[in-house]
Amino acid sequence: MRFAAFWPRGITLDGAADHGVSEAIYLRDPDQNGVELYRDRPQDEWPRDAQGNLKMRNSHFDLQRLLDENP
Repeated sequence: MRFAAFWPRGITLDGAADHGVSEAIYLRDPDQNGVELYRDRPQDEWPRDAQGNLKMRNSHFDLQRLLDENP
């Protein structure tokens, strides 16, 4: 099932975030349960500082790009 197929089923979007090491979408199902869908990025894409430590973030996630890539 493609991501866009959720919209007609009463699933509401609570938010979305790019954490650097992963991307997450936060949904609420028809019973109002909170659901998180996420994917981990490959480790070679994880943001790191000059010392090699992980540099996680809470940035805007381009949900429209996801929908456009997965109609």
